[in-house]
Amino acid sequence: MSTHSKQAVKTSLYASKAPLEWAVTNNGTLYTAQIPIDDKGEVVSGGIEAQTRQTLENLKHTLECAGTDMNSVLQVLIYVTDREYLKTVNQVYAEYFAAPYPNRAALVIAGLAREEMLVELVVYAAVP
Repeated sequence: MSTHSKQAVKTSLYASKAPLEWAVTNNGTLYTAQIPIDDKGEVVSGGIEAQTRQTLENLKHTLECAGTDMNSVLQVLIYVTDREYLKTVNQVYAEYFAAPYPNRAALVIAGLAREEMLVELVVYAAVP
């Protein structure tokens, strides 16, 4: 068997009907994309602040399920649907990360998979 085999991370996040895992690990790296959904699979209300917080809570949960924490995050790709959201995303993001911060990029895009979603995070983290 290859030492580079993909493993799904078991979480208690809402089980998507789409053909995806919330996170996979391979060769010491965790790959995940996180969205602002609750345990019923609904996009949370309350605008960009609430959605960013839910997305980061989902990320924190996923990392804990993989046996690690927010300090292991190496890179974050932030997708928002409006440039104005970035200030709020940064404020909430700063509550979850400490220096040295992950490398990151922020992209303003036309839309996400669900129309009501305002933010999505693609994250790469080191795992034990």
